[in-house]
Amino acid sequence: MSSRFAEVPIARVRDYWDRRPCNIRHSPAPVGTRQYFDEVEARKYLVEPHIRAFAEFPRWAGARVLEIGCGIGTDTMNFARAGALVTAVDLSPKSLAVARQRADVFGLSDRIRFVEANAERLREYVEPAAYDLVYSFGVIHHSPRPEAILDHVREHFVGPHSTLKIMVYHRHSWKVLGILFREAHGAWWRLDEAIAANSEAQTGCPITYTYSRREGVELVRRAGFDVTGVAVDHIFPYRIEDYVEYRYEKVAPFRWLPSGAMRALERRFGWHLCLTASPR
Repeated sequence: MSSRFAEVPIARVRDYWDRRPCNIRHSPAPVGTRQYFDEVEARKYLVEPHIRAFAEFPRWAGARVLEIGCGIGTDTMNFARAGALVTAVDLSPKSLAVARQRADVFGLSDRIRFVEANAERLREYVEPAAYDLVYSFGVIHHSPRPEAILDHVREHFVGPHSTLKIMVYHRHSWKVLGILFREAHGAWWRLDEAIAANSEAQTGCPITYTYSRREGVELVRRAGFDVTGVAVDHIFPYRIEDYVEYRYEKVAPFRWLPSGAMRALERRFGWHLCLTASPR
């Protein structure tokens, strides 16, 4: 996998997420209220229900969890509620401010340490230690050098019995096909830039790498992990104009697909490539 975006300044990535933290508009309630956070969580797991099965929140009761890219803290809260001690890292100070407020609202601040950090140089911000779980959902593919993050994690933050769980974006997905035709107008040689610009709710993301199953496995293996689980999931089926108004109307062809057929399509052409691994 080429490092096409390796020279993009990390400050551009930070500024992008500061302008609109991920999922910040998942509720129309006032930001920072309990209602707001409850609605953000409900919407996230309605649209991405596979996260709970992948993260296995209850499994980590009493464990030490390092979350790389916590955003505004939806998964963070669920690890902490389940009884984990969480070190939650993010590049965006605006995202972390909301996540800290969220932890206060739910009385979980004593179980979570928030750290503003560039994960490619995480040792400079977080003291090296072996965590039971290193978890990163939809984050490292937005960094200039995702492989540097995994190398750093392997060297400084896992022990022989640690687990790594990451989600990166899937190259051979329904979403990439749509971007190829709608945004790149079939110009496959411009596809990487078109994916980056259209990968998130806020357009113009400076970096987005995508991986085939084989490339995702190799990314993790090269960092010194053995992959123990590979799964593809998640096709967003809703009409955007309705979704932004908190209505859930599916577009064709998804409105007509039986649930079994939809699940089969997601497991082959989903946008989320979920990888579980253990250190070699």
